[in-house]
Amino acid sequence: MKHCTLCPRKCGIDRTKTIGFCGQSDKVRIARADLHMWEEPCLGGEKGSGTVFFSGCSLRCCFCQNYEISAQGKGFELTVKELAETFLRLQDMGAANIDLVSPTHFVPQICDALDLLGSDLKIPVVYNCGGYESTETLRMLGDRVKIFLPDLKYFDSELSSEYSAAPDYFPTAMTAIREMVSIAGKPQFDKNGMLISGVIVRHLVLPNHRHDSIELMQKLGENFSTDELLVSIMSQFVPVYKAFEHKKLSRRTSTFEYKSVISEVEKLGFDGYFQQRSSADTDFIPTFYDRKYY
Repeated sequence: MKHCTLCPRKCGIDRTKTIGFCGQSDKVRIARADLHMWEEPCLGGEKGSGTVFFSGCSLRCCFCQNYEISAQGKGFELTVKELAETFLRLQDMGAANIDLVSPTHFVPQICDALDLLGSDLKIPVVYNCGGYESTETLRMLGDRVKIFLPDLKYFDSELSSEYSAAPDYFPTAMTAIREMVSIAGKPQFDKNGMLISGVIVRHLVLPNHRHDSIELMQKLGENFSTDELLVSIMSQFVPVYKAFEHKKLSRRTSTFEYKSVISEVEKLGFDGYFQQRSSADTDFIPTFYDRKYY
């Protein structure tokens, strides 16, 4: 925390004294911890994932649906002990897993919380991230995490620079996903069809950028065999936050654009998930909190 290099920004900020690029200090901050029904079927199950939304982010996505916490700082502080207790609370609520959303900049504290619990935590931990990850940070997780849920957002560096302030996004994310596959192995399911280890790569189809999406899927096919990971193609894009400052992002993704990407994934032979078109609605954005509410 005194010279933070947890994310690929490697800003080197002393987070015990100030905030890093992620917008966070060394104090763990979350904005929600509750059951979440809208993850992929092999993660949510009947009761949902035990999702913990961390404040801050190492990306600056102009269209982020969680912008209140990723960019505007909403959230409340927890000690490591309280974070561990939060994980147990979610397990007691019947969560299928502990789903860590945007966890990168708090990985050391998350590791400490998981170590505090030891064998008391009996459900898998999901590392749910934007794909912009450092392999060194992923390795810090050791065997604590066996399910990875990274985004793979862009192929074109101009797009990743304009929309997420990360011109090196694609090569960085591909290297990170390779590390995740190395850690988690090929997807493994229990007798009920729930994922117990493996990688699901998510891709959100953006309006006016289906060609980039298709090229991105082709690159995924060139770098990974179809049994190494699952692919989840999302259609939930809704213009929010600063999306309206970019003309090409000022509308929803069309059915044609979405289906053209699905067609490419099917052609490549990846197994996975396709999202219902009705998901493109702000009603699906969770409520976030700036004080502890549980």
